[in-house]
Amino acid sequence: MLTDLESEGKADWANQISDQLYRRFESNPHGDITRWHSALKQLPVLHNVDADMNSAAITLSTEGGLSDQQRADLETGLRGLMPWRKGPFSFFGLDIDTEWRSDWKWDRVAPYLSDLEGRRILDVGCGSGYHCWRMAGAGARQVIGVDPGLLFLMQFFSVKDYLNAPHVHMLPCRLEDLPPALNYFDTTFSMGVLYHRRSPLDHLLELRDTLKDGGELVLETLVVDGPEGYSLMPEDRYGMMRNVWFLPSCDTLMRWLERTGFRNARVVDVTATSTEEQRSTDWMRFQSLEDFLDPIDPTKTVEGYPGPLRATIVAEK
Repeated sequence: MLTDLESEGKADWANQISDQLYRRFESNPHGDITRWHSALKQLPVLHNVDADMNSAAITLSTEGGLSDQQRADLETGLRGLMPWRKGPFSFFGLDIDTEWRSDWKWDRVAPYLSDLEGRRILDVGCGSGYHCWRMAGAGARQVIGVDPGLLFLMQFFSVKDYLNAPHVHMLPCRLEDLPPALNYFDTTFSMGVLYHRRSPLDHLLELRDTLKDGGELVLETLVVDGPEGYSLMPEDRYGMMRNVWFLPSCDTLMRWLERTGFRNARVVDVTATSTEEQRSTDWMRFQSLEDFLDPIDPTKTVEGYPGPLRATIVAEK
């Protein structure tokens, strides 16, 4: 990836990435990094792996299948990377039922996207990289996901290490760690991030900076019903999450996009998150959405706020 960036006149960014990776892994390593590396090493070495990136589950397969020992090693390694939150995935017949049915979100978004064939794409808050692989399956020329979660990075490598996919990458960093005025991507996705930002307008400006002129933003975020100008700021937690700051109405979000330099913004989908889309599974055994809703009135969170409603917006720079 660094060579590609240098060839595209982004040598400064390539150098910045090298410095960031050194600081993340060498000068201040995560306490679980050794355990996660051991889990990755447990995965069996396989050759001639095929991938289906256009079905609900990102599916890896190989001719002849796996031996009993390889299958046991595969499950041991993948379970060492739990909890699995974004997916689903299928590794050589072993299905990972993730907390989120991320394919449902993709199915809601995909009909409204510009053709991704040949495009450079940034996926902000990419998690395990599930949507990065769907973007690659749609024909993207280059996909770069960014997410600071190192467990997500290990889960991403559990897929990438099996594939010859030099055009799909993940960086363990935040959007604000990217260079300003990058003006590099044809499409930028920010799905499930905006409400975690203390300054949503700054987030929109940072997203705008990643795009070429005429580039496309795909934004998905929590919203609430209300008039233009209305936005909910939780007193403390929302759905037991501390880091939720602003849930705007759709009309307010349209105004935010206009004020931050986007045009032709349109709401393409509004869907309430259900306990079928987000739930605990054998691969994510912690609390999930059912535990975050009022047990008497599941249209509300346990704090009494309106339940999670997600809007998807497409706009251009």
